[in-house]
Amino acid sequence: MTLGGGVVRVATDAAALALDAAEVFASAANDAVGAGGLFSVVLAGGSTPRGLYSVLAGEPFRARVPWTRIHFFWGDERHVPPDHPESNYRLAHETMLSRVGVPAEHIHRIRTELPDAASAADAYEETLREFAGPGGGRSRPLFDLVLLGMGTDGHTASLFPGTDGLRETTRLVVANWVEKLGSHRITLTVTALCSTAHAMFLVSGADKAATLRAVLQSEAPIGILPASLIRPVGGRLTWLVDQDASRLLQPPRSAPL
Repeated sequence: MTLGGGVVRVATDAAALALDAAEVFASAANDAVGAGGLFSVVLAGGSTPRGLYSVLAGEPFRARVPWTRIHFFWGDERHVPPDHPESNYRLAHETMLSRVGVPAEHIHRIRTELPDAASAADAYEETLREFAGPGGGRSRPLFDLVLLGMGTDGHTASLFPGTDGLRETTRLVVANWVEKLGSHRITLTVTALCSTAHAMFLVSGADKAATLRAVLQSEAPIGILPASLIRPVGGRLTWLVDQDASRLLQPPRSAPL
């Protein structure tokens, strides 16, 4: 079904959701490589993407995905070293990247080992602009696929409700101070996250149901829930959700995949 400007696909549970996301990932990668030789993807952190990465690293997807032609980026990071248990890079490295033979120069992690979060954001801004090349991504989207999660408060990446990062319109990356966490998060901005051919949210769990309904069915002003701000310039927005997360959607949710 189509809601809130995007296509909503419902899986029976988190495992089925990961499998469906892997199918989308593999198809998008092969299409992009066939068209232009490379595939650029932004990875997300959290328990739901962990399931996707594990599926992708196993068969049959390990053989189906053109790993050596993919450039990997991250939507956000905690300001912790890359080997820290809370690092989104470490999550992706352990569950997928270390198992599939990606060239080291294609892994563009955020340099969270830098002592200052603003410096880490500046360095990643430079990384993205170098990758975009002449025109800075204005003639085409920066990315082919952006993977996103959503918190119970409607945040996505590390763009939390009420934070300064939501108001940034010129930068691609910021060090966003999150008061309730008492820390900076390095995060792509709405501008960067929307510079994609396809954005795909992965949402699992009954605790997300009320927020998902609010985002997709306009029960809150646009911008109050940051996930509602994601509108890919390429026009493709997909919500892959499990039955628990979709239970409050009206009209009734689509049939399980």
